[in-house]
Amino acid sequence: MIFDTDILIWVQRGNSKAANLIEKDENKYLSIQSYMELLQGAKNKTHHKYVKDFISDFNFSILPFTENIGHRALIYVEGYALSSNMRAGDAIIAATAVENNMVLVSSNVKHFKVIKELQLKSFKP
Repeated sequence: MIFDTDILIWVQRGNSKAANLIEKDENKYLSIQSYMELLQGAKNKTHHKYVKDFISDFNFSILPFTENIGHRALIYVEGYALSSNMRAGDAIIAATAVENNMVLVSSNVKHFKVIKELQLKSFKP
């Protein structure tokens, strides 16, 4: 499974339900976009290190940005930006899941529900 950025934020805020969801999944993946969002959200060097350690400790594999992911994300933004407010970051995360044929777990289902080929699992904190 690929975890949306919000799931990791829930864990960092102490949500045990989100932590359990991640812990029970043997193969944990993140889009490089989510990893960058987490690092960008760090308030200082200590928090920055915490994010890096968190990714390492939970054994996440980071999926890279590829040409196919970029192309698919562009299609999503072109197709859904005006009608559904599709943002570039969400498009990249969704495209990463679709290109890797993986389920995306998110508590922000509304951000992704317009993408028909996306396998989406809703998380309710």
